[in-house]
Amino acid sequence: MLIIAERINASRKAIAQAIGAGDRAFIQAEAVAQTHAGADYIDVNAGTFVGEEAEKLKWIVEAVQEVTDLPLSIDSPDAAVIAAVMPLLKKTPFINSITLEPARIEGILPIVVAHKTKVVALCQSGHGSAETTERKVALAGELVEQLTGAGVPIGDIYIDPLVFPLSTNPQSALATLDAIHEIAQRYPGAHTICGLTNVSYGLPARKLVNRAFLAAAITRGLDSAIIDPTDKLLYAMLKAITLVVGKDRFCMDYIGAFRGGRLE
Repeated sequence: MLIIAERINASRKAIAQAIGAGDRAFIQAEAVAQTHAGADYIDVNAGTFVGEEAEKLKWIVEAVQEVTDLPLSIDSPDAAVIAAVMPLLKKTPFINSITLEPARIEGILPIVVAHKTKVVALCQSGHGSAETTERKVALAGELVEQLTGAGVPIGDIYIDPLVFPLSTNPQSALATLDAIHEIAQRYPGAHTICGLTNVSYGLPARKLVNRAFLAAAITRGLDSAIIDPTDKLLYAMLKAITLVVGKDRFCMDYIGAFRGGRLE
């Protein structure tokens, strides 16, 4: 189960303040905590700094790479921003993310191909995001066709069917779960991924809802997630469910997480 750590995101008030103030130590502490918590990639985002995104993201990349050897997930919808930070990267990154919107796919796909990166592919087109299972699966098929047609190996494609807040769409989680299962069946070799915190927006006890959705998604075939790995209960749920559904060979990941003090 691949984990992209989500905490260094400028949409979080504390992160935005640290970026604005040039507080390198704060950003680095977030990177170290997520590294020790078991992340595979560190997501970096400076999207709220309109007009300054590229420079702020460069600063974040440099700060984070000083304190962790983990590869980064470059989180921006702007191809120019992604291209600007690529020369600074010490390891091949994730690109987060591409969609079927013409500007996104025309700008970002050449970067993915040239640098041979993994890529998060959102089930979204110029006509909006997919709400139903059928639409999610249809857009996933279009993404797979366009990406593989351009030379992206199917194993580097991580499809995010997009889940919406249950507070406004009570059927969204179920539609996403069904889409995850269908995508895994139709496109063997492709991966599924989810930024799951959106599911609980507007609800009380959000972390409980996030854990429940993550567990359900793993049983339907989800094999990667964008999460906060420092949330020990969420991380423990991920490791336990992965074990239960038979995706942890000889229980080694679960045992390793326990020995590393990462379970609660």
